[in-house]
Amino acid sequence: MNAIDVLDGGLLTTVQDLGRTGWQRFGVPVSGAMDAWALCAANRLVGNEEGAAALEITLAGPVLRIDGDGVIGVTGADLGASLNGRPLPLWQAVAVRDGAELAFSGRRAGMRAYLAVAGAIDVPAVLGSRSTFTRARLGGFQGRALAAGDRVPVGPCPIARGLEGRRLPREAVPSFGPARTVRVVMGPQDAAFTAEGIRTFLSESFTLTAQSDRVGCRLSGPPIAHLGGADIVSDATACGAVQVSGDGMPIVLMADRGTTGGYTKIATVATADLPILAQAAPGDRLRFTAVGIDEARAALRLERAKLDRIGPEEAATAPAPEIFEEDSGSSLAAAAYVELAGALGVPEAGRAEHGHALRAPMPGLVVSVGVAPGDVVAAGQPLLVIEAMKMQSPVRAPRGGCVARVFVQAGMQVEGGAALVEFEAAARRKD
Repeated sequence: MNAIDVLDGGLLTTVQDLGRTGWQRFGVPVSGAMDAWALCAANRLVGNEEGAAALEITLAGPVLRIDGDGVIGVTGADLGASLNGRPLPLWQAVAVRDGAELAFSGRRAGMRAYLAVAGAIDVPAVLGSRSTFTRARLGGFQGRALAAGDRVPVGPCPIARGLEGRRLPREAVPSFGPARTVRVVMGPQDAAFTAEGIRTFLSESFTLTAQSDRVGCRLSGPPIAHLGGADIVSDATACGAVQVSGDGMPIVLMADRGTTGGYTKIATVATADLPILAQAAPGDRLRFTAVGIDEARAALRLERAKLDRIGPEEAATAPAPEIFEEDSGSSLAAAAYVELAGALGVPEAGRAEHGHALRAPMPGLVVSVGVAPGDVVAAGQPLLVIEAMKMQSPVRAPRGGCVARVFVQAGMQVEGGAALVEFEAAARRKD
C-alpha cells in the first residue's frame, strides 16, 4: 500500500500513536490514542509495532480510498465499517486491493474506531511521536484532522504475506454499553473531600455530557463535596485523573489534557479501564469503584495478556452475525440511542413518532438547516449541522429524494433519536 486518499474526512479523524512522552515538563501534552488498547490491537493485527501510527476515527467515520494492495485492521468502536460496500469484519486483518473504498455508515457501539494499515501511517514524527494535537496544530497530518483531498502516506511493509485472517478471539473482544463501572485508585487529593463527598463519588451514577472531548470526559450527577475549596497549587496531571471542580462535578482527564491542573483530584482511573471512558458516548452512565494499586496492576496485566491471543485463524466465509449493511448512519445511531433512552427512562413520546424520518445520531444543538420542504436532495448531501462534544457534524441524506418535512430549526436543542428531516423517494414524486 502506498497511501490512503481521503474522500470525506468524517467528524474527527486524526493520526494517533501511543503519544508524545517526555515533554510534559515543557507544557506539551502527551496526546495519542484515547483507547490505547484498541490501537495496540489494530497494529498487532497487521504486523506493526504496537505503538505505530494509525487513524483514530470518532463517531462519524471518513470515506477512504486505498492506493495499492495491502492489509488493514479496524478495532475499537463499531461505526459500521464497510469495504467496497460490504460489511468489514472488526478485530481482524483484512486484505485490500488497489482502489478499494473504506467507509463508515454510523455508530452502533462505542465512540472511537482505529484503522491500522500494514506498514503504518508514515507522517513525520514531531518530538518523537506522530500523534495529532489539534489545538496546537502539532504532529499528525499537518497538525489537523483529515479532510477531503488529503493523501496520507503509508510506510513499507516487509511482512505483508500471512497477515490476512489474523484476529482477536471473539471472547477477548471488549463490549460497549450505556452503563459501566470504572475502577479507580483513590488520590492523590482524596483527603480534600468530605466523607459524604467520597461516598457520593463511589456510590452514585454519573452521566457523560456532550461537553466531553479528547481533553477530558465531563460528567454530571450529584455534586461531590469538598472539605474546603476546589483549588490547589497546580501540579502534574495523569491520564485518568479525576478532577472535581468548584461545582462538585468530576472531569476525567484524557489524552489531550493539560500537563498541569489546579483542581483537586479525588482519584485516578485504572489504566485497564481507560478504554471505557474513551468509548463512552454522551448519555452513557458511569459508576466508580475503588481498588488498590496491586489490583489495578493485575487488571492491566490481564488486558495485556488478551493482546497476546491475536493470531491466525481460519477465515470466516461470511460476516459475523452482528454485522449488517445499512445505508443510513443516522438511523443506526438513532436506534442505538433509542435503546439507551429506554434504559434511562426517557419518555417514548417524540421518539416513536415520524418512524421514517432521518434522526439525530446523538443529543446536540442544531447549528444550521440547509433544506426546506420540497427541496430535492442527492445521496450524501448535507441537510443540517449538529454540534455535539464541541464538534460540528453534518447530517447527510442517506439517499436521494424530495424533502417532505423539516422538524427542526437552527438554535434548537435535540435529543438523540429525535426526528430531523423526513423525505420521500424521488421516484415517488408527482410533479
